[in-house]
Amino acid sequence: MPLRKHQITKPDGRYLIYYSFEGREPPEPSVAAAEAPLEPKSGHMELRWHPLLEEWVIVATHRQERTFLPPAEYCPLCPTHDPSFPTEVPASDYEFVVFENRFPSLRRDAPEPASPAPPYAATAAQGVCEVILYSPDHDSTLGAMPLPVVRRLVDVWVDRYRELAARPEIAYVFIFENRGREIGVTLTHPHGQIYAFPYIPPRVERELAVAARFRAERGRCVYCTVLERERAEKTRLVAENESFTAFVPYFARLPYEVHLVSRRHRSSLVELSARERGGLADVLKTVLLKYDSLWGFPMPFTMVMHQQPTDGREHPDCHFHIEFAPPYRSRDKLKYLAGCETGAGSFINDTLPEEKAEELRWAEPRT
Repeated sequence: MPLRKHQITKPDGRYLIYYSFEGREPPEPSVAAAEAPLEPKSGHMELRWHPLLEEWVIVATHRQERTFLPPAEYCPLCPTHDPSFPTEVPASDYEFVVFENRFPSLRRDAPEPASPAPPYAATAAQGVCEVILYSPDHDSTLGAMPLPVVRRLVDVWVDRYRELAARPEIAYVFIFENRGREIGVTLTHPHGQIYAFPYIPPRVERELAVAARFRAERGRCVYCTVLERERAEKTRLVAENESFTAFVPYFARLPYEVHLVSRRHRSSLVELSARERGGLADVLKTVLLKYDSLWGFPMPFTMVMHQQPTDGREHPDCHFHIEFAPPYRSRDKLKYLAGCETGAGSFINDTLPEEKAEELRWAEPRT
């Protein structure tokens, strides 16, 4: 389907992009809503070096001011229907919208911080934080959306990855969704986010190092090997088509953790064919519906995409996949990350991955 983009600049300098499909014209912005000013913010925004772990920590104190669980009628991510109450979207309807976060952790024009004394170091928190609105319907969820809509969202993700990856200061494009109050979500409208980092995040950096070592020792991709084993054993499979496989991994750290993996060795969304993008949308929707059908309520989770860094170097061992991390260990119990996980970095799974996979496998998706 043809993808159409229409970009505007908000009064505070942030960009907003309308995405439309099937020949639909982008919505006409409401002038009254577009003129809403942005309140000035103050505070610290910088990257601080952690000399004990050799990784960057983002300091962004203005994020304490961000909107916290407003009533639905005051949702800033809904379309603007009343010019006297302008939202982030200065239009009365939309298909998909992408805009720069009002409370970013990284910013294109991030200021240079003061230089601390060694062993400390700091640098500008340069980068991009975007919000992706999946629907104008405040009460919808990604899993409940029609499959063609999910398929179009995949195209939006591809476009954002490609555009952000082209920026010379960006080393990693991280696409994710936080869903549910248990995760710490501050806005319940269906949306995801993108962080375009000036460095490769530590979890991803470690994953890439492990993959490179695995290939050096065994001559093949570690994720291709994991996928082959999961498909052979079948006991942990959740959903599958010719392009993607979803499973609870043998090594799951959380009870209902699911990995959604490309069947072919693809390093990023950009490498997926049109058919594979459709396969991704299909398995993604199936997994989301299974989560929501398991106990009859929308399952909270973090959904994160792991794909090729954009730092200009070759990363042949990167295998595109999506990881889901729900916080529940049973219908009415949360899996808290406590001392062993946060203090030692060693996860304890209170459940058996094979049993959790079977529960999800037999959860009948309901639309």
